[in-house]
Amino acid sequence: MEELQVEKTRKQFTSEFRQMAVSRMKTCVTVVGLARELGVRAKLLHRWRARLEGPAKLAAPRQLTLEEENRQLKQLLAERTLEADFFKGALQKIAARRQADGGTGETASTTRCGQ
Repeated sequence: MEELQVEKTRKQFTSEFRQMAVSRMKTCVTVVGLARELGVRAKLLHRWRARLEGPAKLAAPRQLTLEEENRQLKQLLAERTLEADFFKGALQKIAARRQADGGTGETASTTRCGQ
């Protein structure tokens, strides 16, 4: 029995075709469907987009995510700073009250460690 040998060859796509494919990726429903329609692999479409749009375009969504995370972290830090300031003030008031009531012999509402 004779064996059929299929020779695989690489297709060469023009830069115009690549640019058209990348621009259609922006409006297509699925990249896989577009890849089937154009007769290329979806992975190849993604590679073309990365090359044509460059790292700045691909980094934009990541930058937005980082900016949002940064905003949230700043807000949490501000809240924690307010809490810390509140508790510092409360501890200062308790310490001041203890000093004022120190000679009366009354029992303090809170005790210091080691006393």
